[in-house]
Amino acid sequence: MTSGYRTPQEAFWAGDFGTDYIDRNAGDRMLASNLHFMSQALRQAGPITSCLELGANIGMNLRAMRLLHPTATLKGAEINPRAAEVLGQFLGPDNVFRGSIFDYPAEESFDLVLVKGVLIHINPDMLSAVYDTIHRASNRLILIAEYYNPAPVAIPYRGHSDRLFKRDFAGELMDRHTGLALVDYGFAYHRDRAFPQDDINWFLIEKGR
Repeated sequence: MTSGYRTPQEAFWAGDFGTDYIDRNAGDRMLASNLHFMSQALRQAGPITSCLELGANIGMNLRAMRLLHPTATLKGAEINPRAAEVLGQFLGPDNVFRGSIFDYPAEESFDLVLVKGVLIHINPDMLSAVYDTIHRASNRLILIAEYYNPAPVAIPYRGHSDRLFKRDFAGELMDRHTGLALVDYGFAYHRDRAFPQDDINWFLIEKGR
């Protein structure tokens, strides 16, 4: 494990693997797919004035958010130094938290907290702390978009073990924090002919219903 990180998964994404991920998840086609995805997942959201993405990488989801909600304040948190640097070029460096999701202070609240393809890579022992951060940072909406499985399971990820976990993340979040209600949900398929995603289930959740 890399010094300074509490879990091997953090070190994995902060290191070379996380840097290599940047090139696999960029470009105009990815942006178009993300724009379609966000427009579908947020169709019941109403106006959004601010958004925080935890595990934002270089900001491909936030770039789609910028197109959908041009006046919204956008911020991101990212553990990989190179990805955080690119994200800062898009958002402005003051709008990027550079570090582990476990260290994000959640002192500011947002209309929408977005987590997409991130919880699947979190050490299961640390998920409760991440759920608490997501809940604390949102003042209205939470969008969870991850691989779903009704029971927790670990599967190999690009030749690595203990780096990808599937479970009912949204359900666990709602069970842990009262006052959350499911607004909408759906599935994005990798064989979509126009706007493919990575076989993820998404759940739009609202506080205070």
